[in-house]
Amino acid sequence: MKKVLAIGILSLAMFSCKTSTNTKNDVPTQIKLKGEWTLTNVNYPSGYKVTSFNVADAKCFEGSQWKFVSNNNSGTVTLNNSSSNCPQYNSKIIWNIKQDTSFNLKFIGDDKAKHITTGYNLTVSNITDNNFELIDNSTETTIVYSFVKNNK
Repeated sequence: MKKVLAIGILSLAMFSCKTSTNTKNDVPTQIKLKGEWTLTNVNYPSGYKVTSFNVADAKCFEGSQWKFVSNNNSGTVTLNNSSSNCPQYNSKIIWNIKQDTSFNLKFIGDDKAKHITTGYNLTVSNITDNNFELIDNSTETTIVYSFVKNNK
């Protein structure tokens, strides 16, 4: 009986001392993104044609409006580039930031997030009260999306 009790206590001690994982949300960083932002620049090497988020040419996203709601990780994206080559586009989004600075993004439109199986994994970088960048390393070239906070 003492052996079983000792093994139980030892097992409990081992599992309670497990190291933490980096999959938790980074709430302070998410709160910094709360509000309305303008995507001011999409930067990538010349010679590439980039379609951002399977929506439109990357340059069509310049000037787009992004709203991030931090308490429920939702928001909206609106493309409003006046170029004739750019579509009018508006979508609801779901997003979060993990402690390892990964930024996960889903364009959900009018669907429920649980019905959308595709999304984008980017890296959030250079966060200040008025600026931040999203970096996409998922293609053969690096794409940097630069944001500026809208003043109200």
